[in-house]
Amino acid sequence: MTLSNQAVGAVMMALQKSLMEQSDIVPVIKEFNLIETEDGLVVTNPPVLSMDTIEPNWCQDTLTLVQAVRAL
Repeated sequence: MTLSNQAVGAVMMALQKSLMEQSDIVPVIKEFNLIETEDGLVVTNPPVLSMDTIEPNWCQDTLTLVQAVRAL
């Protein structure tokens, strides 16, 4: 099995979220619900980032990451 672009993006979002919140990434990844598609594994419950709680210096990095994930 391989990860789809969407699943890779979900892993990257989990990493970004754990870095911003200074929390452990393992519980987030362990909660992923995966389904197999023609494109590879897809995460049906990717992490969600709330822009309301992000410090200003993280905003540009997060925006860049979101744009990169959307481009996948």
